[in-house]
Amino acid sequence: MTSSHETGRPPRIVIVGGVAGGMSAAARARRMDETAEITVLEQSDYVSFANCGLPYHLSGEIEQRESLVLHTTGSLAATLALDVRTGSRVTSIDRAAQTVSVSAGSDTYDLSYDALLLSTGAVAVQPPIDGLDHPAVHSLRTIPDLDAVNARVDHLLARAASDRQPRAVVVGAGFIGLEAVEALVARGLRVDLVELADHVLPPLDAELAPLLADELRAHGVGLHLGVSATSVTGAGDDGSATVTLADGTVLAADVVVVNVGVRPASDLARDAGLDLGPSGAIRVDSDQRTSDPHVWAVGDAVEVLVAVTGAVGPVPLAGPANRQGRRAADSMLGRRTTPQAPVLGTAIVRVFGLTAAVTGASQASLARAGIEHEVVRIHPGHHAGYFPGAEQVHLVASFAPDGRLLGAQGVGREGVDKRIDVLATALRAGMTADDLAELELAYAPPYGSAKDPVNMLGFVAQNVLDGTMPQWHASELDTVGEETLVLDVRSVDEFEQGHLEGALNIPHTELRERVDEVRLAAAGRGISVHCASGVRSHIATRVLVAAGLDARNLSGGWLTLAAVRPDAAVRTDSAAPALAAV
Repeated sequence: MTSSHETGRPPRIVIVGGVAGGMSAAARARRMDETAEITVLEQSDYVSFANCGLPYHLSGEIEQRESLVLHTTGSLAATLALDVRTGSRVTSIDRAAQTVSVSAGSDTYDLSYDALLLSTGAVAVQPPIDGLDHPAVHSLRTIPDLDAVNARVDHLLARAASDRQPRAVVVGAGFIGLEAVEALVARGLRVDLVELADHVLPPLDAELAPLLADELRAHGVGLHLGVSATSVTGAGDDGSATVTLADGTVLAADVVVVNVGVRPASDLARDAGLDLGPSGAIRVDSDQRTSDPHVWAVGDAVEVLVAVTGAVGPVPLAGPANRQGRRAADSMLGRRTTPQAPVLGTAIVRVFGLTAAVTGASQASLARAGIEHEVVRIHPGHHAGYFPGAEQVHLVASFAPDGRLLGAQGVGREGVDKRIDVLATALRAGMTADDLAELELAYAPPYGSAKDPVNMLGFVAQNVLDGTMPQWHASELDTVGEETLVLDVRSVDEFEQGHLEGALNIPHTELRERVDEVRLAAAGRGISVHCASGVRSHIATRVLVAAGLDARNLSGGWLTLAAVRPDAAVRTDSAAPALAAV
């Protein structure tokens, strides 16, 4: 950007779009340059609002709607001397003249800039569903969206007869869809959730998703997975609708919330001739500069380098958008920047009593990228087991052959957030299994364990990677059953509640005295060992290996197996196979 020293006047910065990226840039630019002329052009009436909080006002958890409005034009003018113009849509960019054309109601005008920042965000993907213009159909991305859903729900609850519970259908089981489901259930609606993928929260590895599915069902949510909605049709004079699914299922709905993802809002950049990536996102350098040296871009509209896999595309998350806005402001003012690091995609969601969180590459994305990796699964308590209230944390992590952490995911009722945050930090630092094993984390019985779950991931990964603990995976079950002896080292009671067909049951405490029995049963075959979580079977595997036998331990134990292959259990009584703690 041409400096104020070269022109003899303050720099003119124009920002198109507010919210996370745009307002972060505007605020940083003002703090760094008190003389700059900073104009923010926002086409909606809300330039700074907490869009991540929308579902929590819908649920009533955030009681006051005004809490979602972080700043107004007046507050921004008073605190930061920003010229914020809402209801102002930028229709075109003249790069040669360095002007933008603005439409504001019946007025149009041109505005010149020295530096232009595009924070145009994303727009909702419109799935191929007939009838999306039905009045019962809503999205949940903006405050007007929220107001419309709230008004509809209020109306339904006000007129609901005691014998008729209002019904909602949510299409899309991603982060926002799950939050919408939770909110609508909290308001007293009966909810059906429709997801085209074969499990809820598609970014989550499939083996953890059944935990969320069970939690949803426990709260009365009807799940329709691996199927799409095909149409929304009118069903009555009361504004209700009928949602038809591809498998022929017909769902009654008083309100329909559709959130199946977003795409970059990059039309303005495309029409101006700026470079776009294959996904349609705006291509930027590590300082957020576009292919035009006077134009920067941030937020959901830009493409980023994804950590680990090296994929390039948009990652619509608030954290990266805020940091990009700060970086762009520094770059526009000629200051030193912290270049954009590859994005980890760290994200978290609450699903009633459970928390699910991810960071880095999933198993599916690693497989698509052809990246060799080992997967480690553990199910420890979130704090010391002897202290009351310990809850199981289900953690899955992937490691490169050299020990580098590649990604991690977790589901549980307590303690998931801080473990994923630690693991996200470890990913950013390029840590290995050895590093995780040696992390010194805060410990007291109410908060954690002397061997924290993060340490345990490191310990288990060390054992796997150096060959101390050969492992097998639930996905190999069919081959394992045909070619090896399956040794179940759980207690007799656990075995009787559910076990694999043909498995030999020897509790791990008896194994040392019964090794010859195992040797005879194996008859030269390998031995596939398992327990509930992988802890007892690790001990058993070491006993067998020491005896000269070819033994492997099931990664994640019965807990993981029951999630991946719920059809595999043979029951010897009426009890279902228990997802029991260690």
